[in-house]
Amino acid sequence: MKVTAVSLSPDPFLLTSASSESTRAPFPRGRGACPSAPTAAADVLEEFKPAVVSFHFGLPAPELLERVRRWGAKILSSATTVDEALWLEARGVDAVIAQGLEAGGHRGNFLSEDLNTQVGTFALVPQIVRAVKIPVIAAGGIADAKGVAAAMALGAAGVQIGTAYMLCAEATTSAVHRAALKSDAARVTALTNLFTGRPARGIVNRLMREIGPMSPAAPAFPLATAAIASLRVKAESLGSGEFSPLWAGQNASGCKEVSADLLTIELAGALEDAR
Repeated sequence: MKVTAVSLSPDPFLLTSASSESTRAPFPRGRGACPSAPTAAADVLEEFKPAVVSFHFGLPAPELLERVRRWGAKILSSATTVDEALWLEARGVDAVIAQGLEAGGHRGNFLSEDLNTQVGTFALVPQIVRAVKIPVIAAGGIADAKGVAAAMALGAAGVQIGTAYMLCAEATTSAVHRAALKSDAARVTALTNLFTGRPARGIVNRLMREIGPMSPAAPAFPLATAAIASLRVKAESLGSGEFSPLWAGQNASGCKEVSADLLTIELAGALEDAR
């Protein structure tokens, strides 16, 4: 078995994250800490020596990052602002993923918790391209070849597409999540902290409408996940996604119930035609 790429989302309770070095917005520390967890993950991955390792929420501790580099892996990480992109470049990443506000799932911000700093993909990409000397990968709201072409016209070296693949046969998307993505509800998404304690974009459901979507009552990341678990499990057993995190970007129009390889081939072929 060959692993070519791995994407990791360092839990700030588990890893020494970017903002642990910043006095501007330190992540919570202490309760929930488990220093051995990242080492255990690295132990598993080292056998496969993936060619690419991508991080979210900044970077792990320097010694762990150096261990990954010794595998020969290329290091990628998400940036939601120009400051974050410059921070990552200064620490030697091989490419920056410019995550626009349209992107589904967790915001990757790590230098500031101020959501006013978050901007859309097509505003963010050219700013980061001008600021750094390493490749920039565009992410957020890109669902078809025209979107890919637009991002690359702004200077992106490539794109990262997420939501469009969530109906593919290989995706582990749950039944209630798949139903939501195929419904009209997918046209309305919002940032919410109710499901994990950190802002993440998902399809608006009952929990988000009645409590949030952003609420100061949500337990700190990642404790909110356990707080909502029982209600989520019960609702899903009844076929309801009203209390589940239905992660999705603002553009679900590219979702297709086809194999991931076919979708990739279609996107690549359509991009050539668009050029």
